[in-house]
Amino acid sequence: MWLELQIFGFRALWSPLYLLFILLLSAGYFYITGPGREKGADKPTYLQQSMFYLSMLLLYAIKGSPIDLIGHIMFTAHMTQMALYYLLFPILVIKGIPFWIWKKLYEMKGLHPIFKLGTKPLLSLLLFNGFFSMYHMPAIFDFTKSNEWAHAITTTVILVTAFFMWLSVFPPLKEMDRLSPILKIGFIFANGVLITPACGLIIFAGSPIYETYSQSGAWIQAMSLCVPADVLNSLSQNLSSGPNTFAPIPLIEDQQLGGIIMKITQEIIFGSVIAYIFFSWFNRERETIDPIPNHLQSES
Repeated sequence: MWLELQIFGFRALWSPLYLLFILLLSAGYFYITGPGREKGADKPTYLQQSMFYLSMLLLYAIKGSPIDLIGHIMFTAHMTQMALYYLLFPILVIKGIPFWIWKKLYEMKGLHPIFKLGTKPLLSLLLFNGFFSMYHMPAIFDFTKSNEWAHAITTTVILVTAFFMWLSVFPPLKEMDRLSPILKIGFIFANGVLITPACGLIIFAGSPIYETYSQSGAWIQAMSLCVPADVLNSLSQNLSSGPNTFAPIPLIEDQQLGGIIMKITQEIIFGSVIAYIFFSWFNRERETIDPIPNHLQSES
């Protein structure tokens, strides 16, 4: 499959402009948290720096590497992108940005009301899962995959709601911390429940539900989002049979596997977050328990 993908060219496979965008983001973070940080502001820890730069690597892998091109050919790759983009990438960014930057963002006149509203747990829960589920309805999915602006706006809106959803779980500021540990666990559990119908629709569908992956015309239109127009025009005759030319498994199996991967990845990430919250809570509570007085220890 890799050799076959070479026909799309270097730009489609490795997105040099997107790599430049990632490097600029990384350089901006380095400057703001290093030489350009305000006097008295703490330098980010090595763990924070590692998490932010890891988030940039992950973002490039999702949106700039050959995975993005393969995501237009195989639904399995697309759902892998979605799982990592919305369920893991925001966590790394939230954990990688120092407290004082969040403080400045939260107190900015234009952003403060947005943060205040967006980090309301119930609202963020419903918005993220609602937009994610709506995006994967066949009519909406096929439309956004055929229009560059619709695709960019839709995926960005879902990403913003994903950030607000995760800010309810990992609040960098006390003002955002509205849930107790036990409610955070319930919040994550509710996320898993609400995202299940969208995965179930995909997994148990008896036939292909997305024209983007089953109809050659719709597929070529979707490919124009990541393949330069001149390259796509020169390959039009070779692509007439649709994504079946490159996909290693039948379309219906690819669709079902994509839904399964999304659900399994979600379960792994959510399960890990629940474990992290529980053990952090348990250790914190254990440290607050008063030790047994010395005279009672001696009597025992």
